Amino acid sequence: MKAKPRRPAVLTDVAARAGVSTMTVSRALNAPDLVRAETRARVLDAVRELDYRPNQAARQLVTGRSGTLGVVGVDTTLYGPATTLYCIEQAARRAGYSISVASLSSLKRRSVEEGVQRLRTQAADGVIIVAPHESAADGLRHLPPEMPVVAVDAGDDIPVPVVKVDQRAGAAHVTRHLLGLGHETVAHVAGPADWLDADDRIEGWRDVLEDAGRPVPEVLRGDWSPNSGYELGRGLGHAVTAVFVANDQMALGVLRALREAGRRVPEDVSVAGFDDIPESGYFWPPLTTVRQDFGEVGRLALRMLLDRMAGGDPGVRVLVAPELVVRESTGPVRRA
Repeated sequence: MKAKPRRPAVLTDVAARAGVSTMTVSRALNAPDLVRAETRARVLDAVRELDYRPNQAARQLVTGRSGTLGVVGVDTTLYGPATTLYCIEQAARRAGYSISVASLSSLKRRSVEEGVQRLRTQAADGVIIVAPHESAADGLRHLPPEMPVVAVDAGDDIPVPVVKVDQRAGAAHVTRHLLGLGHETVAHVAGPADWLDADDRIEGWRDVLEDAGRPVPEVLRGDWSPNSGYELGRGLGHAVTAVFVANDQMALGVLRALREAGRRVPEDVSVAGFDDIPESGYFWPPLTTVRQDFGEVGRLALRMLLDRMAGGDPGVRVLVAPELVVRESTGPVRRA
């Protein structure tokens, strides 16, 4: 005769095993500071012995929180957004929260509203929106006021807290580095229009050239892919001695185009990227680039969201400093 499956343990089972009330079990799990250490230890021992798994619906009734946070994202196959999402998830797990993700095809107003509404139906306690597009601004201005929201990589004119890497500073660092090697000016292969990061990197690059009184070449717009970098790299004139590329994948394409044209890097042309993807140190030559601290962005985004959930300032803005990583793809200009 087949044995009947054991029913899952419930709160009263844990209370009986630990010799305490169900209220004490609830406090030990949800508000441990209100319970003596030895009592909490007994409760946790009972939880392990019985393989007790808290009922999330019951937990929400007791605490008013589901323990779930939402993340709205777009283009999560790209290195920056994907790494940001991963770091947010890791920070949330360390804080005891689970993550529910709404991946969107665009960040226009209706899509953002639908994504947030989807997470609200899943009882998310708060939402982080990874919003690197200019088109996201309208959606961020029309969110439900009762939903705590933090934006990552968003613009400056929205009514929610924002955390982002200082893209202008990163672009300025790498442009100054190239000018400091003796290059007269620096060409720029930029990211696509509507990307805030791409526009900020253009501004940082242009500001340095203008402040130094150097020529400002025409911006070349790519789409973040190695193929677009390759096609744009094929069109670089022989007068170009330095190129700042807005991400490492496009820089990989530029390196191939220059090699096919018989131009050596860095002897004939210096090339620098942005992001410091894990492979950039293994390009040939290893790529000078700008490292973004996505881990810090994730930690700050979570901290700011928890602060908003507690009624914190809705208008705070935080910039995370980038780091220039100098490798062998940039070098002194070769004089004729």
